[in-house]
Amino acid sequence: MINLSPPRGLSRLFTNITWYVAQSPRTVYLTFDDGPMEGVTDWVLDLLASYNARATFFCLGRNAERYPLLLERIRREGHTVGNHTYSHLRGFRISTDEYYQDVIMANDILRSDLFRPPYARFTPKQYRALKPHFKVVLWSVLSMDYSKWVSPVRCAEMVLANVRGGDIVVFHDSYKALGNLRYALPLCLEYLTALGYRFLPLEEGLCAPMLSEPFVPETMLTPELLRVKSK
Repeated sequence: MINLSPPRGLSRLFTNITWYVAQSPRTVYLTFDDGPMEGVTDWVLDLLASYNARATFFCLGRNAERYPLLLERIRREGHTVGNHTYSHLRGFRISTDEYYQDVIMANDILRSDLFRPPYARFTPKQYRALKPHFKVVLWSVLSMDYSKWVSPVRCAEMVLANVRGGDIVVFHDSYKALGNLRYALPLCLEYLTALGYRFLPLEEGLCAPMLSEPFVPETMLTPELLRVKSK
């Protein structure tokens, strides 16, 4: 089984990072990284609206600058916007000052106090620079929708076989992820709705660090059901 969370060592090093939302037994927090992208984000928004679901979009500043109407629509429809840097930077490869300036440039457009580092990678020094200004959000379930090695069925399975109330789930509203996203997201919304879950956007006041002990995931779908659904 693929590890769906960032390394647990990070949770010990960065205790104020948000990994899930406490006391949310029947709520799932869907998040979408790397948008907004025309032809993808608008499809996601249409689908979410059909389920009365709200989510959090961790946007790249450069994409929000290119598609301002999509950014406006995200907010207008009750979703939350988060900062994902301007240029999708990998923090380990650049200086703290360069990283910080890129995040601030994105925030001139995004105006959010939620931040998710691309690849979940930044240095302790970069984290300390951002901490006074942002609530850093990672995740507890990763769909792997961006991977060419993950099939649409497997993408849905990795979410539905691991998700529980309070989890923060990562999808990507990007062209790279679109093939898997078009299959997995409707399936996840359909089955989790049927199980009585609701979908809400992240708010800073709801955030909590990861539990120190691993949880035993609740199985939502078997591989057999997923294969039947895919036919």
